[in-house]
Amino acid sequence: MKVGYARVSTGIQNLDLQLDALREHGCEEIFTDKISGARDKRQGLDEALRFVRSGDTIVVWRLDRLGRNMQHLIKIVNDLNDRGISFHSLQENITMDKASATGQLMFHLFAAFAEFERNLIQERSAAGRVAARARGRLGGRPEKLDKKELEMLKTLVANGTPITDIAQRWGVSRTTVYRYLEKK
Repeated sequence: MKVGYARVSTGIQNLDLQLDALREHGCEEIFTDKISGARDKRQGLDEALRFVRSGDTIVVWRLDRLGRNMQHLIKIVNDLNDRGISFHSLQENITMDKASATGQLMFHLFAAFAEFERNLIQERSAAGRVAARARGRLGGRPEKLDKKELEMLKTLVANGTPITDIAQRWGVSRTTVYRYLEKK
């Protein structure tokens, strides 16, 4: 049996591309996660690993969908192989099982490249944040209230206006109002 596993890093990302590819490849059962691959616990992956039996194949869209890093990926695949379960990655077009020395070599090479690519992305992202900070851009959400609105907020609080009313006036939560009162 072919068992698919698909993962996206955030809830706003879409699994459709991976699901379509897994179905097209003949996966009869598909498990999914919408969580960062860096997380230790991924419910969908755990369920998939419990579900598969000897003779089955776990199929993923790309290697980086399965493991947190190269060591984690290799551990998962080796554990699968010890249980008599094959692993196949669609994008890299490799099948890993103990019966094939070439499959093992290709798996390790592609896993190393996938980790290298992930590390490059992290380095570029960090460098981009540093460059943005150097130009005065701090990132994060823009402030909800400007200085004039903050002064009005303080005046309303000083005059005894309920925090709930103030929050509704600006369309923010009461917590946001308190946060503005504390930090400025």
